[in-house]
Formats: sequence, structure tokens, C-alpha cells
Amino acid sequence: MHALAPTLSVPSAISMIANYEDAPLRPFHARIAIATTGGVFSDGFGLGIIGIALSAATSQLALTPLSLGLLGGSSLAGLFLGALLTGPIADRLGRRPIFAYNMALLSACSILQFFVSSAAELLIIRFVIGVLLGTDYVVSKALLTEFSPRRFRGRILGTLSIAWASGYVCAYFTGYALTDYGPSAWRWMLLSSAVPALLILPLRLGTPESPLWLANHGHAEQAARVVHTAIGADVAPPVKSLLPGEGRWRWKQLFSPTYRRRTFVACTFFTCQVIPYFAVGTFVARVMSALNVQGSYLGGLVYNLLLLIGAVLGLLIVDRITRRSFLIGSFGITSAAMLLLSLWTSLPAPGIILLFAAFAGVLSASSNLVYVYLPELFPTELRASGIGLAIAASRIGSAVSTFLLPVLVASVGARAVLTVCAVVLALGGTVCLIFAPETRGLRLSELQPSSAPYAHGRLRQNSVSASRLGRQQSDR
Repeated sequence: MHALAPTLSVPSAISMIANYEDAPLRPFHARIAIATTGGVFSDGFGLGIIGIALSAATSQLALTPLSLGLLGGSSLAGLFLGALLTGPIADRLGRRPIFAYNMALLSACSILQFFVSSAAELLIIRFVIGVLLGTDYVVSKALLTEFSPRRFRGRILGTLSIAWASGYVCAYFTGYALTDYGPSAWRWMLLSSAVPALLILPLRLGTPESPLWLANHGHAEQAARVVHTAIGADVAPPVKSLLPGEGRWRWKQLFSPTYRRRTFVACTFFTCQVIPYFAVGTFVARVMSALNVQGSYLGGLVYNLLLLIGAVLGLLIVDRITRRSFLIGSFGITSAAMLLLSLWTSLPAPGIILLFAAFAGVLSASSNLVYVYLPELFPTELRASGIGLAIAASRIGSAVSTFLLPVLVASVGARAVLTVCAVVLALGGTVCLIFAPETRGLRLSELQPSSAPYAHGRLRQNSVSASRLGRQQSDR
């Protein structure tokens, strides 16, 4: 009997060592999620507050439809630049340096908004804020993806969607609550966006670098130290797995035959999703007023509340259905809602609000995929660059649409604008139906070009198998 004891203990000891991507959920993961979601909440708040603040500042800053469009789209234009530049930097120099300090700069710029005396000054500050938001969009998705255990990745990353929607909705409620605070109410609205950024800053300063990035850049010992200290000694650190070319010319790699389909899907689905999201969301009260809805601010509150409810519902289903089904279905429903709003001219106000609510809820639910699906399309060495490029592409569309919406509503009417939104959403659904791969349950280590899903074009089939295996392991 004693002779058998050592034989039995060896497999038992080996079984205690978990693969990095299959690590058990630990308190550290919750800490990283909070540090990330707090920043994303700040992002949503910073973008959401501008719509209602501009409505309150129109007379003091002598804002025209043109200047309203410029101010509404300035942050999105800055976000384009920030995301585009941050991706390659974060892939080359690491996620932590940007992740740790961008909230400090964001809070400083938010405070400066209180002191502006002209639309031009506010335009410059809003553009810089957009740049900082772009940096956070990239590093938050990449860092949390690379820390999250595979089995929980969808739900953990889905919390970012709730955080963003919560910030966006909280901004609207905050602005609505401050509307009676006199002529300077809009200043206090804009100043309030500094609060969440300052609150989350201390937690971000203590965040370590991504072990996956460290391992890929020759810092195996540091990666092991982060894993063993933060996650546990029973978890094996990740191993180096670089792409050919040691990570150089990342944008060229994104458009190589290996990755260009995923790059195209990422850019298209994100762009088609955010164009109506920001165009309608930023000026929802103005759009409802153009549709002859009395109490348009109340309708806007309902709309924004449904953004939050939709984000929560999206989190509940993101790991229960395939990514493709979620994408295609959400595009179809939101496109139909916009089309009905544009064509049904005799629809009463409650019906208009109901369709807007359905649009907001479903679109917000599907925004979970921006945080879940987008990082799953790219390997570690290209993840930040791929995310940054997709965000940049989406912000071209959203900035242009936010700039044009108040002008178009005044010139051709709200219903024509909603028709354009319906077409954009239908285009996104069509592209996903034809090209979008399935990634649910896929290991991040499987996203290398030498692996079967990419080398032989069987991403969807392999990921489904991986998903089934993950569920079987979870059941055990």
C-alpha cells in the first residue's frame, strides 16, 4: 500500500496546476474588473454628459446647429485618434503604462471644462478628452481580456458594457438633475465627469502588466511573478507565443490574408453599431422633439434607462448563445425598429417611445460584443492594435453622424435620418451574416496563425468544439 502512495500523489500534484487561461476565478480578477469597469464608466459618463450640457449651454455659448454638431462629434474625433495611436503603442510597450495614468489626465481635462468661455475652447478640450477616452477603450479591453479566465471571459468582459451604459445613463440623469441650477448648470454638468475618473484612479495605479504581454516580450520571470502573486501558485504562467516578425508592422499584419477578414468584420460591425448609437443617443431629446413627442426629456430618460437595462440583459445572454447569433439578431431587430419609426408617420407618442426603447435596449445588449467579441478576434500581439483600428474606424462614422444629425434633422427631418440609421444597421447585419467567425469558448492561445482555426479557416467549428469542452469542464 505504501509503495502506491507516491504514484498516486504525482498526478494529484500535477492536476493542481491550472493552465493560465483556465485559472479559477480569484479576488484579483474582481479587482481588475473593478479597475477596468470604473474607467469605462467614466468613459460613458464623459460622452453622455455632453448632449444635455450642450442643450443647456446653447444660449450662453451662442451655439448654432453647426457648432452643436462640431461639439457633439469632437470627442468622437479625438477618440478616433487616441484609439488608432494607442493600439500599436500598447502592443509594443505594454498595457499598464497607459491604463494606470490616463484617468488622471481625463479628470484634469474634465475640470478644465468648467472654466471655458467660448465654444472654441470647449471644442479643444472635448477633443483632448476624446483622445484620452480612445486610449482607455483600447487598453481596458485588451488588459481585462488577457487577465480573464476563459470560462468567465464573456461575462467579465460583458460588465464593461454595463459600466459604459451605466456611465452614459448616469450622465443623463445627472444632467437632468442639474438643469435647474441656473445659467451655469451646464458647467457643473461637465465638471461632474471628473468625479468617477478621480475615484477609480488609485485602484488603477496598482494594476500589474498583462502576463500574456510580458511572456510574449521576453519577460517570463515577471509574468510568472504576476501570476503567482496575483492569481495563485497553482496557476501556470503563460508561455511565449509571438507572431512571425516579432510584432513589427502590426497594421500590415492586420490586413494580411491571415487576419484581414477578422479586421474587416471588427471594423464593420463596430462602425454600424455605434453610428446610430451615438447619433441618436447624443441628441435623443432633439430627435423626439422633431417627432412631435411632448416631454422629450422624459422620453430621453426612458431611452437612456433602457440602455442600462439592455446592457444587463446582454450580459445574461452573451455566453448562452453564439456570438454570430447575437450579432445578426440584434442588427435585424434594431434596423426594423428604426425603419418603423421612419415610415409610420401616424404612430402616437407612446409608440414612438416604445420603439426607441426597444432600439436602445437591443442595441445596448449587443454592445456587450464590442467588449467580448472584438478582443477575441485578435491574438495577443495584435489585440490592442486590432481593437484600436476597429474603434478608430467606428469613430469616423460616429463622429460624422453626430456632427451631421442636428444639421440633417433641421434640414430634411428626423424620419429621413432614422431611415439612414436603419440602412446602416441592416448593412452591419449583412456583413456579419456573410463574414463573421464564431469565437465563443475559444482560447486566446488558439489565435495564432499556426493553429488550426486560422491556418485552415475553421475558426467557427473549432471554437464551437472548444465551447462545448469548456461547458463540460464547467459542469464537472
